[in-house]
Amino acid sequence: MPTTTVNEINLYYESTGRGDPLLLLHGLGSSGRDWALQVPEFAAHYQVITLDTRGHGRSDKPAGPYSVPLFASDVAAFLRRLAPGRVHLLGLSMGGMIALQLALDAPELVRSLIIANSAAELRPRTPAERFAIWQRFLLMRLAGMRQMGQYLARRFFPRPEQAEIRRIFIERWAENDKPAYLATMRALLGWSVADRLPAISQPVLILSAEYDYIPRYLTDRLCAALPQAQFQRIPDSRHGSPVDQPALFNRAVLDFLAQLPDNGV
Repeated sequence: MPTTTVNEINLYYESTGRGDPLLLLHGLGSSGRDWALQVPEFAAHYQVITLDTRGHGRSDKPAGPYSVPLFASDVAAFLRRLAPGRVHLLGLSMGGMIALQLALDAPELVRSLIIANSAAELRPRTPAERFAIWQRFLLMRLAGMRQMGQYLARRFFPRPEQAEIRRIFIERWAENDKPAYLATMRALLGWSVADRLPAISQPVLILSAEYDYIPRYLTDRLCAALPQAQFQRIPDSRHGSPVDQPALFNRAVLDFLAQLPDNGV
């Protein structure tokens, strides 16, 4: 298994294709294998690297506490060891948060950013936002990973024709390590780099699903604060855009990368 040791833990990764490196960072409770609908298409043009973050997939799951700066530090150490030159960085949800943190903490490693269904902070401000966080913690404590997966699968992939997607999602979610998952949730809650965003000088694409649960005002603030941000909405999509709208998602990413200087597809 391809692993490397950074910050005293083993991180699992896979690398496919040739060209400029493109690192894919998954969301909370996910892993690198959930990019299956992206890797073959992206690898026709780039060296595609998928990485299981600390506490996820086939990477180590040490005891917490975790933090977003710690996740970014893991990724930075990984890139310094294994990636040639600066990388294009694609992050979904939690992966987008890690990507923003990394671009601020180690900008020399990042060539461009694609931030999908994510935000620059997770600080619940409204009663509805606070209830959503409380509900997830309560469900985790009273039920477990499979029940959480069932709840999220219905929310992310509600259509009848998505039954097989829901089945796979639930089975994979049930494999999560509960302590690591809770440590990651605590790491995200209260995190923010919103006041630092103007320091990100790299080109950024913000992708937002039409029916995502990330509040629209957070996406608007993210776009407004980044000096070189482009925005694109993914129609008829929810939080799992790479899975429910892979063709539109992949095209948006490849079109963005292709228009960057010295980067043709």
